[in-house]
Amino acid sequence: MIITNGILIKGIGGFYYVETADGIIYECKAKGVNRRKGISPLAGDNVTITVNNEGYCSLDSICERKNFLNRPPVANVDKLFILASTCEPLPSTLVIDKMTAIAQDKGIECAIVFTKEDLKDDDGLADVYRQSGFETYSVSSKNGTGIEEIKSAINGRICVFSGNSGVGKSTLLNALIPDLSLETGEISDKLGRGRHTTRQVELFKVGNGYIADTPGFAALDMTESKLLIRKENLPFCFKEFLPYLGTCKFSSCTHVADKGCKICEAVERGEIMKSRHESYIEMYNDVKDIKDWELK
Repeated sequence: MIITNGILIKGIGGFYYVETADGIIYECKAKGVNRRKGISPLAGDNVTITVNNEGYCSLDSICERKNFLNRPPVANVDKLFILASTCEPLPSTLVIDKMTAIAQDKGIECAIVFTKEDLKDDDGLADVYRQSGFETYSVSSKNGTGIEEIKSAINGRICVFSGNSGVGKSTLLNALIPDLSLETGEISDKLGRGRHTTRQVELFKVGNGYIADTPGFAALDMTESKLLIRKENLPFCFKEFLPYLGTCKFSSCTHVADKGCKICEAVERGEIMKSRHESYIEMYNDVKDIKDWELK
């Protein structure tokens, strides 16, 4: 009997697939203790498994998570890559800014990836986000621009791609993992992927890191109550606001259009990008009247 640790890379049909440090993937059944605790194993979980002499494997315990997302369901995310197309569909700064705020609220590092660079440039959006303190990448899966840089950023991390439909998520995944389409087809034949009403996240190896393939979820589900951010926490989810927080004339400042607001003054001076502040205002207006019980 062997007891060892590993990372859960996918779950399907009641079976969980765990990769150990030596690169072996074990098919496991979860012990009832996790269900009794109300914990469902997620891709990205660090787990302990037991392998007995007959080859039967059990998933015994789930280590404490540093974070997790509900939709898509993945745990211990190190970096969120927010994908935005430079054309068709045109990028929405509000969508990007909502996702960066959610990541900040959950303590997840994020980067902005502008796709289809070979068709159109980003019209200065990369500069907007660089000035706001984010890593930015311009990629073209067609000519290979930026692919190696993305691989390096994934290395050693559990990462998730998120973006609206049509931004090129699948194309970029295939550029990063050339045999992904073949590998996914083989998994479907072997495990019946697609025959289950619940399709779980799957982690794929990229160098020494993982990228989550999130079937059925093109973007974070920002309508989910657990992803809504309380109005008092929202300013802390815009990293460029942080140096100014606590310096406004009034402690009750909402940073929307208040007199003596240092954030509004920074916007006027060009120290905070106007589009980012506009997104903050729209997000603040969305949540300002929501009660705490509605966010639980």
